[in-house]
Amino acid sequence: MKRISTAVRNKARAIKLLLLDVDGVLTDGRIILDDRGVESKHFDVRDGQGIVLLMRAGIEVGLITARNSKAVRYRAKELGLRIVRQGIQNKATTYGEIRRQSGLADTQIAYIGDDIGDVEILRRVGLAVTVKDGWEEIFRSVDYVTERPGGRGAVREVAELLLKAQNKWILTV
Repeated sequence: MKRISTAVRNKARAIKLLLLDVDGVLTDGRIILDDRGVESKHFDVRDGQGIVLLMRAGIEVGLITARNSKAVRYRAKELGLRIVRQGIQNKATTYGEIRRQSGLADTQIAYIGDDIGDVEILRRVGLAVTVKDGWEEIFRSVDYVTERPGGRGAVREVAELLLKAQNKWILTV
């Protein structure tokens, strides 16, 4: 993992909720449709493990995505996610609803986004993150850019960053 600035580490210490975009963050951004219109997505097992580690450490994880997908619903259930918002046209409004329901301040929430629909949230949260292969202009709106691309370990990288900053990272071999 790359060297983390003191400012990012300090912001990471306060995080109690990590929200994720799906396409381009939890997946590599490809939407695969078969000849019957059945959609499939590729999820990285290490990203899933990172989410599980966060939740075990008391950091909640949720999804906000513009698309509706059975694959996302299934993966979210498999990981035990309670915050899953699909088919969202205005992610910032949904973010505000989740923040109010959680009782958390913006400074206690991190968000990983990769494209234009995520910018408004990224400007509000305590820790704003994008993936290495995100939309180039989004880089100006974030605190941290992952070394890993979306759908290929970026979420796990952020999970480790949060856990290490909060002294909750326990490596057992």
